[in-house]
Amino acid sequence: MELVVAGAGPAYSARPGAVGAAYVLLLEGHAIVLDLGHGAYAGVAQAVEPSTLDAILVSHLHPDHFVDLVPLRHYLRYEFEPPRRVRVIAPRGLGQRLDDLHAQPGFTADALDVEALDEGQLTVGPFSIEARRVTHNADSYAFRVVPASRADGPGLVYSGDCGRAEDLLPLVRPGDALLVEASFGTGPVRVADTHLDAPAVAGLAAASGAGRVLVTHVLGTYDFDAVAASVRAGYTGDVRIVAPGDLIEM
Repeated sequence: MELVVAGAGPAYSARPGAVGAAYVLLLEGHAIVLDLGHGAYAGVAQAVEPSTLDAILVSHLHPDHFVDLVPLRHYLRYEFEPPRRVRVIAPRGLGQRLDDLHAQPGFTADALDVEALDEGQLTVGPFSIEARRVTHNADSYAFRVVPASRADGPGLVYSGDCGRAEDLLPLVRPGDALLVEASFGTGPVRVADTHLDAPAVAGLAAASGAGRVLVTHVLGTYDFDAVAASVRAGYTGDVRIVAPGDLIEM
């Protein structure tokens, strides 16, 4: 399984290239995307033909994690005759939000097959996925993804946006890679129960036996080297800050 980082930015950042969250997972000629935030569509399209995606999984309904479903919808609708379709698994209400954004009932359904995301296991192509609710907004999820052929792992755990590191512990198996947000950098977290910082990430990684830590979604006001150093202060494994264009073997 390969991870392509199409976007790793937070809700806002002045750093060049800090587009919204989007992570492409490739396996056996198949592909899924975890989140599709602002500006990330182009990066996804560089990694995979968008109309061939097995599914897009949306962690929660904040625009920096789903709003580039709009250019994807346009691409599917207008580049092909007949239009092509992509499966989207998301918290309830996604389709209505996209329709309302355009004041156009049916906008989403023209090209996106949206279904409700719930806690539990699902299989998408060769991927085995476990979804678990986390503390952030009213309906937020983290995911563990592994090849279905080796469901015991190691795999990838993606935090989405998460305000309590302990919410992620039940997902992580020893050796898993943690793709985890640290919005508030070296800390402290300015708004309780909304995001993580580097010390919280380090504690999670050490407690769970994670094989490595891939830090993402860091606000651009923080020094990224200092953020990585702060994680390393509490965790002895491999740590890196991911950026668009990264290709990582799982």
